[in-house]
Amino acid sequence: MQELSRGPTNTGSGGSRLLDGNSTYAETLERQIATFHHAPAGLLCNSGFDANVGLFSCLPQPGDIIIHDSAIHASVHDGMRLSRAAQCLPFAHNDIASFRNVLQACVASDPAVRHGQRNVFVAVETVYSMDGDIAPLRAIVALLHDKTLLPAGNAYLIVDEAHSTGLYGEQGRGLVCELGLESEVTVRLHTFGKALAANGAVLLCSPVIREYLVNYARPMIYTTFMSFPALAGIKASYAFLQTEKAEGLARNLMGVLIPGLHARLLALQETLMIKDESSSSLLRVPAECPQSPIFAVLSSEPKALAAYCQSKGFVVRGIVPPTVAAGTERIRVCLHGGNTIEQLDGLVAVIREWVEMRRAQMLDCGAEVSRARL
Repeated sequence: MQELSRGPTNTGSGGSRLLDGNSTYAETLERQIATFHHAPAGLLCNSGFDANVGLFSCLPQPGDIIIHDSAIHASVHDGMRLSRAAQCLPFAHNDIASFRNVLQACVASDPAVRHGQRNVFVAVETVYSMDGDIAPLRAIVALLHDKTLLPAGNAYLIVDEAHSTGLYGEQGRGLVCELGLESEVTVRLHTFGKALAANGAVLLCSPVIREYLVNYARPMIYTTFMSFPALAGIKASYAFLQTEKAEGLARNLMGVLIPGLHARLLALQETLMIKDESSSSLLRVPAECPQSPIFAVLSSEPKALAAYCQSKGFVVRGIVPPTVAAGTERIRVCLHGGNTIEQLDGLVAVIREWVEMRRAQMLDCGAEVSRARL
């Protein structure tokens, strides 16, 4: 509200950015965000989806190749479908050996790539939204620098930081900044709808790429730009990120809540002693603690489990195919810095109630079947 009071009185947009939707406020905000993330330039977009579609549909030139993690976001897939790239090739999720093999095959099969006449764009995310696992960025960068693999050095890394914004790096600058890889990444995407509690996104890139996107990215050119209240929300969130309160919330989330929930879920799985095949799929917890606040609690009945949790006041969502692979259905739990240990205990207690209720129902059903056969 304080930020809104400093700006214009109009709350509408005015139009597309290339016509009447642009403003000094928006351009200043872009520069401030770019500086915060240690980037030379930035381009605000209406959403992360629009940003990915615009970027991947226009940046690769005819004949270029896009290599992407198999778990990359749907918006990247949509952008690739609209692109002029000759090939869009997946590698196994977070698998460096698979990435190396795909890259090696591209270079070996295409002399133009080998001699630097065509480019290779590599698309990954820092934190993946369904499993909450983290990309091996350092290993990827090392392969792109390997002259025996890429003699022309014509590969360009694009990193989606949607789920790492606000969590990693100093003051939440992201995983790329935490690892000191800013100069190794051609384009970074930070979205504002996750930790920043706003909406929209920014593409961090060179001034030349920014200018190119302004002139060719159709999702930016042919749509109404964000209104002033949306921009004010983004600016206010970035101001909050740089406060001690935000840093304390991040420390609580990463150091207390994440290991705390994982330990409780493992203990729940052990105390329930789920061994019979009929109920073993009701709850499965990954043995390794997540490196992010995204938890995947696997269950063969994710919609029912999620609905039960929601009825008890816990906002979790059931995720089913095709969003995740068959056999990996789950409820997705996203922790927040303001959650409490009491809330973790409450969630685990509710999950326990549901599993015990379903086991009892399954046992009753089995007994009825047995009686019917007798």
